[in-house]
Amino acid sequence: MAASFDRDARTALADGQLRGALRQATDLFAERRRAALATVPDWEGARDRARAIKDETLLHLDRYLEQFTTNAERAGARVHWARDAAEACEIIGRIAEQRGARSVVKSKSMASEEIHLNERLARRGIEPVETDLGEYIVQLAGETPSHIVVPAIHKTKAQIAALFAEKLGIELSDDVATLAAAARQALRRRFAEADLGISGVNFAVAETGTILILENEGNARLTTSLPRTHVALMGIEKVIPRFADLEVFLQLLPRSGTGQVLTAYQSLITGTKRRPEDEGPEQLDIVVMDNGRSRMLASALTRQSLACIRCGACLNACPVYRQIGGHAYGSVYPGPIGAIVTPQLFGLAQSSALPYASSLCGACRDVCPVKIDIPAVLLHLRAQVVERRAGSGGALERLAFSAYAAVMARPRLFECLVRGVRTLGILPPLRAWTKWRDLRPLAPHSFREQWRARLRDPAAP
Repeated sequence: MAASFDRDARTALADGQLRGALRQATDLFAERRRAALATVPDWEGARDRARAIKDETLLHLDRYLEQFTTNAERAGARVHWARDAAEACEIIGRIAEQRGARSVVKSKSMASEEIHLNERLARRGIEPVETDLGEYIVQLAGETPSHIVVPAIHKTKAQIAALFAEKLGIELSDDVATLAAAARQALRRRFAEADLGISGVNFAVAETGTILILENEGNARLTTSLPRTHVALMGIEKVIPRFADLEVFLQLLPRSGTGQVLTAYQSLITGTKRRPEDEGPEQLDIVVMDNGRSRMLASALTRQSLACIRCGACLNACPVYRQIGGHAYGSVYPGPIGAIVTPQLFGLAQSSALPYASSLCGACRDVCPVKIDIPAVLLHLRAQVVERRAGSGGALERLAFSAYAAVMARPRLFECLVRGVRTLGILPPLRAWTKWRDLRPLAPHSFREQWRARLRDPAAP
C-alpha cells in the first residue's frame, strides 16, 4: 500500500487536468460553506452539541443499537446484523435472491462501496445500477468514487461528455442540462424495472426506529419507494439517540458538505407502508454492519473517528487531497478522514502510508462539524506504524535514531559533523527530504565558532 500510494500520488500530481478539476470544485465548496455558515447564529455551539451527542451515543452504542432495532422492527422493518463485509454482502444477496431480483437500483452509499457490494451482486447474476449522477458517472467509467460527497469530482465536463457519448450513444455535448437529461432518461427505465432498491443511511434514530437519507437529486426517494423491497445498509455508528437530535445535524451536514442550508430531499423512513394504497416498499430490510468499527471503540482517541457524519468538508480543506484527489488513497474513504478510518477498518498492514498523507496543518480539524481531532489520530496511527516497523526488524531505523542521539549528546562530535556537511554538502540520506523541501543554506560559521571568535577578538564581525 505504501508503494502504491507513493506511485499514485506522483501520477496524480503530474495530471494537470485532474488538479484543475479538484481545485475548481473544492474552491467552490469552500466558498459555499463560508456563506452557509454565516446563516447559523451559533455555529461553534452547534458543533459542540453534535459532538456531545456523538460521544454519548458511542459510549453507549450497544444500548442505542438495541433500542433502534426494537423500534424499527415494531414499525415493520427487519433488522439484520453483519459482522463484516462478507456477511453484509451475503445478507443483501440472499434478500435479493429471495425476492427474485435480477436488477437493483442503488442510491449513493459509501458503506456499499466499502464492502464492494456491486461486485458481489454481479457474481450472483444481479445487475446493480447506481442512480446518483456522480456514482452513475464513475460506474459507467469503471472507476471508484474520488470523493465522499461528490464521487466524480475528479472529472471535467468535457470528460463526462465524452463518456456519455461513448456509453449512452448521445451526441457529444458539453451542455450540463443535456448531459443531465441523458442520464435521467437512461435511469428512468431502471427505476421502473428494478426489483429491489438499496440505499445507505445518514442517520438512524434509536427513539423511533427511523432512518434518514439526505440527497439533492430525488434518486434516493425513487430507490426507496418504487421497488417492492428496500434494503438500507448502515454502519453501527450511524445511530443517534433522539429524533430531536436531527435538528443539529441537519444544520451541520449540508452546510459542511455542499454549502447548502438544507439538501433538496430529506427522506424519513419508519418501517413499511401500512396499506396497499400507500407509497413505499412492501418490505424494508436494514443491515447494520460492524466491519471493524467496534475496534475503534476501545479508546476515546480512536472512538472519535466514528463520529464522522460523512460531509467531506475535511477533503475540501486538505492541501494534500486538493492536489492528488481520492483515487491515490486506494480506499473508498479518501482525504483526512480516510487517512484515519481506513487503517482502523482494514489494518495498518494494508494502509501504513495513509497516516503520513497529511501535512498536519489542522485544516481538517478546523472544518470538521463534529470536531474530530484528525491530526491527533494521525499521530497515534503513525506511532503504531513505527512500533510495527520496530517489531518487525526495524534495525536500520533504530540504528539511525541511536546515531542521532549519540551525535546530539556530544557537542564536539556534532561540530565536526556540521563542519563536514558544510564542506561536503547534504548527505545522501537527506537528499530525499530536500527533494521536495527547501533547506536553508548552512551559515559559513556556526554560532559556537562565531562566539569563540568574539571571545578572542571582541571587534571581530
